[in-house]
Amino acid sequence: SEERGMVLTGLVGLEDPPRAEVTDAVARCAAAGIRTIMVTGDHPHTAKAIARAIGLAQQPVIVGGTELQRMSQIQLQLALDAPEIIFARVGADQKLRIVQALKSAGEVVAMTGDGVNDAPALKAAHVGVAMGGRGTDVAREAASIVLLDDNFASIVGAVRLGRRIFDNLRKSMSY
Repeated sequence: SEERGMVLTGLVGLEDPPRAEVTDAVARCAAAGIRTIMVTGDHPHTAKAIARAIGLAQQPVIVGGTELQRMSQIQLQLALDAPEIIFARVGADQKLRIVQALKSAGEVVAMTGDGVNDAPALKAAHVGVAMGGRGTDVAREAASIVLLDDNFASIVGAVRLGRRIFDNLRKSMSY
């Protein structure tokens, strides 16, 4: 066929590293009592490498989409109790299932997303956060908040500001 006689002369690799400010944002979330769980369509090895790079998890439990599909609701609840968990190669229905499981456990859930497949989970979360720059119209319509700068660190700043406002309101009401 056409490939006969060809010689490999090179290989190209592409990298899309996390933004520099994400590591600090993840650490500030943890310090503020906010648990961050990675839910991605990426390959498990990619997800694990990114989680380590941003300080999200060092020895995470990784649950793949196929494994998640086979889990009962109780098994999923138990998996969510792991201190460091990553969901990789998950689809839209599985993202929704994770959000619903967290909500049924009494967690307040914020979900970020940018694609059509994120829309059901964005809608189901207490706070859906869509990426405004690279996000799809479907994700933006499903979300309650749209980040104009597509930056996770902006969420952390907004939570800090919201907590300060809430605290000030509480102080003024009790006064």
